[in-house]
Amino acid sequence: MTTTSYLIRSVEAPDGARTDVLVRDGVVAELGSGLSHLGARVVDGDGLLVLPGLVDLHTHLREPGGEGSETVLTGSRAAAAGGYTAVNAMANSSPVADTAGVVEQVQALGDRAGYVTVRPIGAVSQGLAGTHLSEIGAMARSRAAVRVFSDDGHCVSDPLLMRRALEYIKGFGGVLAQHAQEPRLTQGAQMNEGALSAELGLGGWPAVAEEAIIARDVLLADHVGARLHVCHVSTAGSVEVVRWAKSRGIAVTAEVTPHHLLLTEELVSSYDSRYKVNPPLRRQEDVEALRAALADGTVDIVATDHAPHTSEAKCCEWDAAANGMVGLESALSVVHRTMVETGLIGWADVARVMSTAPAVIGQVAGQGRPLAVGEPAELTLYDREVTRTFGLEHLAGKSTNSPYLGERLPGRVEATFHQGYATVLDGSVVDAEAVARSAAEVSARAVLAAGEATDR
Repeated sequence: MTTTSYLIRSVEAPDGARTDVLVRDGVVAELGSGLSHLGARVVDGDGLLVLPGLVDLHTHLREPGGEGSETVLTGSRAAAAGGYTAVNAMANSSPVADTAGVVEQVQALGDRAGYVTVRPIGAVSQGLAGTHLSEIGAMARSRAAVRVFSDDGHCVSDPLLMRRALEYIKGFGGVLAQHAQEPRLTQGAQMNEGALSAELGLGGWPAVAEEAIIARDVLLADHVGARLHVCHVSTAGSVEVVRWAKSRGIAVTAEVTPHHLLLTEELVSSYDSRYKVNPPLRRQEDVEALRAALADGTVDIVATDHAPHTSEAKCCEWDAAANGMVGLESALSVVHRTMVETGLIGWADVARVMSTAPAVIGQVAGQGRPLAVGEPAELTLYDREVTRTFGLEHLAGKSTNSPYLGERLPGRVEATFHQGYATVLDGSVVDAEAVARSAAEVSARAVLAAGEATDR
């Protein structure tokens, strides 16, 4: 069995310290200056920042059933290109991930691809229909050991079903991730409700439709004593509800997407369907409130809501176009632009909101760990000095519905290491066969180690 070691020279940690990093047998083996190791592949880290591998709590991989838009393999490649080492795959596949069999299939596909750790998210309700609970217990006990449950794309709007789901998931320490959208208030909605929607003649998606569900659910979570996570918070009012709930000690966490940190509803005036998303792009005032909330900790994490679609689903008239944007490859650059370049947060905070905190919320083992000897080698090397015009060549997934095409974005991921092997090197995604071989070696090594432990 062959194992590649890597010696990363002179990288800068989020706290500003410079160090060499020796990666061997899947872990950080040594830290210090002037390190050497016979046979290790040397990676020049001069001028690069080393972050714990990024963790996305909100990714749509589409497989099974939506392979025309994305597969677990192509979505994993996109994640690696963006510096991610773990993603949590949403349940709205076909069939829906509402049984142990489907979540185990998704995890197995992720393990085989080898680019990132793929953690399936289980559906709250059967078929995402919002009427009967899914096989929550079976998914939690399965080999996938699901700990996050969501009907994302659909709101769990029935308060009794929501209460029962919170009670059930609480029993094994899981978390319910809610897509906060009151369906009766958003029928026919095409964009943010306001003066611009009236001017354009498009159906409005009012902020209160999000805020009312969050308010209801934090009270339910408090009553039950369960953990609630709010997906893609998008309004200033939602921020205030979450802030109030946290001040009361309610166990709620929240995420914001990169696109809600940067883009505003004015872009809808172009009728370019790349900007059609749910929840919709909001006002500049909302963008500013979301940035401030991420900086002060009211919003806990950045999650991409990576939502690939075929060109047929997006390259059509606005009303008929699907909601969603791809975002894995661009997320770190957008956070760099909106949060770091503006002075709102530093790089240690970036590590927290894009790696450590999402790993904790999603209970993703071995991820989001600090750079230290003995820790799993889940690492991202990022060049903060370059600026690029974001183009199709920067997309590593199957779909191209990025809202940033043609935009100038700072930074570039130069390397990503997952389980101690490279998935991105010199800014390019490593060949799928090579990554799969490395993943198989890691798996075989783990089986061998488990056998030796049993023998002892």
